[in-house]
Amino acid sequence: MIESFGFHSPQFLWLLLAAPLVFVWAWVEKRRRAVLRFSAASQLLRQGRGLRPWVLWLLPALRAAALCLAVIALARPQERDTRVKDLSVEGIDIMIALDLSTSMEAADFKPNNRLHVAKEVLTEFLSSRANDRIGLVVFSGAAYTQAPLTLDYGVLKEVLRQLRPRVLEDGTAIGDAVATALNRLRDSDARSRVVVLITDGDNNAGKVSPLDAAEAGRALGIPVYTILVGKGGKVPFPAGTDLFGNTAWREVEIPINPELLQQMSSATGGEFYRATDRESLKANLQKVLDSLERSKLMEGGATATYREHFHVFLLAAVLCLVLEFLLKSTLLRVFP
Repeated sequence: MIESFGFHSPQFLWLLLAAPLVFVWAWVEKRRRAVLRFSAASQLLRQGRGLRPWVLWLLPALRAAALCLAVIALARPQERDTRVKDLSVEGIDIMIALDLSTSMEAADFKPNNRLHVAKEVLTEFLSSRANDRIGLVVFSGAAYTQAPLTLDYGVLKEVLRQLRPRVLEDGTAIGDAVATALNRLRDSDARSRVVVLITDGDNNAGKVSPLDAAEAGRALGIPVYTILVGKGGKVPFPAGTDLFGNTAWREVEIPINPELLQQMSSATGGEFYRATDRESLKANLQKVLDSLERSKLMEGGATATYREHFHVFLLAAVLCLVLEFLLKSTLLRVFP
């Protein structure tokens, strides 16, 4: 910590040179007074009340002091406190690719379906972050950027809340999703960039092959972490409603391809995880973060804070003027 005293506008200090003019003006005024004019102080001097001749110069002295103090206040005296702070903010650039295909409606994550649990876990994940820039890509038969990289987690949470299946054309375009996420990270200057793919199925749509997308991630130095949600095999799937308006369920076989996801992660330097319930999905997202090196999004440096002191000098100037007025009106009053 370094403390120093200075002025914000030192150029105004040149006005201090005008202070002697106050005494010159007082002397000129005294010479121009009428012969019969005298002050109460002059009478007290003649009566031997203990006052000295310098008392007659007290009024111009107070006026000069008020002028000097006002000039100093105008120059804004301030105390500078410089502290070297670590302003570096560590963070990771994360693009999340979330599967919105109809298979995410499977209810093997009881009591809710896969998508509902994924949205809840991602919302909690956002609440635990502070300095990571996070973006969101959603996909089914095609992939779209739902939110670019941002630190505004409130917006991301609202976007997640509004996500619904069956909005996009059905399918699972894993390659397109990863390619779209990589495209968002391509121009990022963060040292740690990562794609987190959350899906429950096999690639069956899209224009980009998943392995081609993985190769692009390897070339860019961006690892792809894949999380396969669901237990596999036959799972309960909504099949309309019954006569009472309740959801009817049927057992459906949803094809999965863990080998493909493992290949994608391995090719890019990422990891493959399986999530069969809410807690394992949450734990796997944390594992992704724990395996990454932090990068600095902002540089450190020194900050300076200023404490203003002009009000002290301004108050002193006002007090000098008030004291001059009181003395001029009483003890040093001049009579014609």
